[in-house]
Amino acid sequence: MTMRSKTKFSLIILGAIAAGLMAVIPAAATPTATGTAAIVADGNIIQALILGVVQGITEFLPISSTAHLLVTTKVFGWQQLGQKDYADAIQFGSVVAVLIYFWKDISSVVSGGISGLLRKDWQDINVKIFTGIIVGTLPALILGFLGKDILPDSAQIIAIMSIVMATLLLAAERFSKHKRGFEGLEIKDGLLVGLAQAIALLPGASRSGSTLTAGLFLGLERETAARFSFLVGLPTLAIATLYKSLIIFQGNELPIPLLAVGIVSTFIFSYISIAFLLNYLKTKNTMIFVWYRYAFGASILIALAAGWKA
Repeated sequence: MTMRSKTKFSLIILGAIAAGLMAVIPAAATPTATGTAAIVADGNIIQALILGVVQGITEFLPISSTAHLLVTTKVFGWQQLGQKDYADAIQFGSVVAVLIYFWKDISSVVSGGISGLLRKDWQDINVKIFTGIIVGTLPALILGFLGKDILPDSAQIIAIMSIVMATLLLAAERFSKHKRGFEGLEIKDGLLVGLAQAIALLPGASRSGSTLTAGLFLGLERETAARFSFLVGLPTLAIATLYKSLIIFQGNELPIPLLAVGIVSTFIFSYISIAFLLNYLKTKNTMIFVWYRYAFGASILIALAAGWKA
């Protein structure tokens, strides 16, 4: 699949999810019956596939995978695979996708960074990126551990955070100069972008959204900000996913076939989503995501006001 095809395909899928959720959320004034919707009980592969698609597309776009998974499962009344454990488990597919997509970048930064550190070449771009990722990951992990589950994954909080993050992204888009490319990255960029991941502790904030916004505020070019946010966020995402998976598999019995479907579909659509975003930001700004997040948050608040029991 060519880059152009990936971009068109991702736009179609994102548009379909957006249209579907925007249409269904305001109408969901009462909970969906759960008797025929519990995925684990029914072994519903289709529902597992859909959750994987939603996770894959929304993990790396600045729109929050947590928010979209919660709303999707609440709207359709999917109970058991709608639980957070399943979402945490299939996130493994997103980790593999970013590893494969950025493998050349990762290997170059790691090997070049270590080599540069041994030579004490502090001006080497790989040293700056490698060191920046490390100093950005450590505080993010500490804050993540101390602040985990700081707020419940409620629809109201997700709606508010969607609007707040849209406003921050709008400010970063409008009031920052996006001139610095990869060659202009500094160690402090890694630290600040890494620290921005702590915002993702708030349900609906979006890890990729917070790091991309931080990169734009720092004056990075849009594509550079996105690429750098993926690299900085990878260690934290991988470690958090591994940690959660170990806990999940020790205390739960999630069906292997449904996990496999979720992970594979998550991987495929995560990869496409990454390719789409980087290609999109080469020539366009982030306003499509700003307006989407405003609409998404407003739709949830309207549905809640209308009596939706999320």
